[in-house]
Amino acid sequence: MMMPRGGRLFLATCLGSLLVLVLYFQSITKPGETARTISNTVSGPGKSRRGPLQTLYNGEQLELLAAQRSLQGRRELLEQACLSTMRKRRVLSPEDLKHLIVDDKHSLIYCYVPKVACTNWKRVLMVLTSDGRYTDPLAIPANEAHVAGNLRTLSEFSVSEINHRLRSYLKFIFVREPFERLVSAYRNKFTRRYNTAFHKRYGTKIIRRHRANPEAEALEKGNNVSFHEFVQYLVDPRTQREEPLNEHWERVHSLCHPCLIHYDVVGKYETLEPDAQAVLSLTGVEGMLQFPTSGKSTRTDGNMAASFFKQISPFYQKKLFNLYRMDFLLFNYSTPEYLRTR
Repeated sequence: MMMPRGGRLFLATCLGSLLVLVLYFQSITKPGETARTISNTVSGPGKSRRGPLQTLYNGEQLELLAAQRSLQGRRELLEQACLSTMRKRRVLSPEDLKHLIVDDKHSLIYCYVPKVACTNWKRVLMVLTSDGRYTDPLAIPANEAHVAGNLRTLSEFSVSEINHRLRSYLKFIFVREPFERLVSAYRNKFTRRYNTAFHKRYGTKIIRRHRANPEAEALEKGNNVSFHEFVQYLVDPRTQREEPLNEHWERVHSLCHPCLIHYDVVGKYETLEPDAQAVLSLTGVEGMLQFPTSGKSTRTDGNMAASFFKQISPFYQKKLFNLYRMDFLLFNYSTPEYLRTR
């Protein structure tokens, strides 16, 4: 007897949910359990080698582990924060995995966060996965590093393939002080003349909603959004009701789901070079590949962020802090001293 169409759709939905549920349980495997599930070697051209995840958790690698105590401490703090804040767990969907870049050759998964050196990390991963096509990260144009399809994301794999990679690959993320990242995003997307796409897409909407008596040119071009108007847009309830936040100012926990996916390495922008070196050491390529260093002398720091927040009232500062509170908590960032939220 043929099942009615409605019944078939219900069954398909249930099976899809079950597959995602399997993915969820695989993603929260504890570090020790993760280390026991992987094989002793990873296949390579003509030889075998240790995988980076095994290298990280292998108790015999005392020198390597000693050099990464701060990274281990961050993992533990993140886990504790997740336990204290997660009231209800949810399952992961393919949409949740679009920021997780996969390097099958070196058994790596990297969740990229815009404005946290993600361009250089994408360049490095293009070198690692290119089979010799690329050798120097800095020789790769920035726009090419962001071309969809140059790197594979975890969302492109089947559920069983996703589960395997979450269990056996080294998963790492780089984070940044939330308000420094936010100011960096504002400066890049709204104060640079060349970002006309952002001006049209977001600037015109922000000016229309949050500027009294805007001029016609501003409504048309959207190229002179103030930081105060940007903050008003972010905390406006309509903003998140209409669509997800743009990835450049979306919260890290919403992009990378650190309480649902166990990240083995939590690097920080504030200690970018040694943390990046630690990841490359685990991968076994530190002698062949150097993480690009930033030559920018005007990058956003705490002092610059403080100067931007001077124009924001305590009312909006508090609303904005509440919006990004989870990132401050999960990644152990202190409340900025310049905030006037009381």
